[in-house]
Amino acid sequence: MEVKKPLPPFTHETAMQKVQMAEDAWNSRNPEKVSLAYSVDTEWRNRDKFIKGREGVVQFLSDKWNKELDYKLKKELWAFTDNKIAVRFEYEYHDTNGQWYRAYGNENWEFDEYGFMKKRYASINDLPIDEKDRRMK
Repeated sequence: MEVKKPLPPFTHETAMQKVQMAEDAWNSRNPEKVSLAYSVDTEWRNRDKFIKGREGVVQFLSDKWNKELDYKLKKELWAFTDNKIAVRFEYEYHDTNGQWYRAYGNENWEFDEYGFMKKRYASINDLPIDEKDRRMK
């Protein structure tokens, strides 16, 4: 069986590693690469969308990054337990009209015994910003 280290149960150090790995993967804006961190049968809630499976993740992220241009993300470990991690995040992007946004949110993650994320629940709010107010460049 394939594994995605670090494995649960998490320590502060391994939880921080998982968060950094997720940030790096999402900033690649490569849906196929990102999907490999999730279990084959992963379940997501992202805002008002419900996504199932890696194929659903690839489709969702492809659509997302076709609309959210020049996407840049920063994640921060908020809390962790044996196989769960909570993060706070923000990211910036612009739409096809050039309007910049900063999105703020929280995610709750649950991992299987092989280190793959089997559940991801995200609550996100977008704030329009001026390009001069960007923090992530």
